[in-house]
Amino acid sequence: MSEESLRGIVLPVGSLGRKSSGWYGVWTLVLTEAAIFAYLLFSYFYLASHAGTDWPLGGMPSLRLAAPNTIILLMSSAALLWAERSGARRALRSRLLCGIAVALVLGSVFVAIQLVEWHNKSFTFHSGTYGSVYFVVTGFHLVHVVVGLLMLLTLLIWAIRGYFDREHHSALTIGAIYWHFVDVVWLIVFGALYLTPRLG
Repeated sequence: MSEESLRGIVLPVGSLGRKSSGWYGVWTLVLTEAAIFAYLLFSYFYLASHAGTDWPLGGMPSLRLAAPNTIILLMSSAALLWAERSGARRALRSRLLCGIAVALVLGSVFVAIQLVEWHNKSFTFHSGTYGSVYFVVTGFHLVHVVVGLLMLLTLLIWAIRGYFDREHHSALTIGAIYWHFVDVVWLIVFGALYLTPRLG
């Protein structure tokens, strides 16, 4: 082909689906981070089993903010799933942009509510064993949410610039895997820190 005939042709960048090195990379990251969360939650239950009546500190953890915040995070995961399956895979750009944007907004709302909940706590990181483990576990998760929000913002910018289509959207799939992992971890954290104390 002549040089003139090649002008204006945009070659695809990045590999496809599971052929992408990032696909294996994100699953390696997920497994590693899952192990760290497992260690943290094991520490929580170990300390709880050796604690006295001051566990949890300040009485039962309130569900007033945590429960709706959990729903908000799950809705963000559903929005991103919709963006990938109904947007990218069907080449419907409006759904793609809307789904990522909604996930980004809901994730940001989750962070804001989490910070409000921290502020309303009657204890701090330095308030004994429970305070330390509570803020370490929830704080470590919040860091993951913030990283996920940066990923979503990047994906939204790429989607606006038209980087995704039916064949090339592996970056979106990789980002979605991470975001869904963050949401699943929160369900486990929510169950451990907010629900299990009510079973005793």
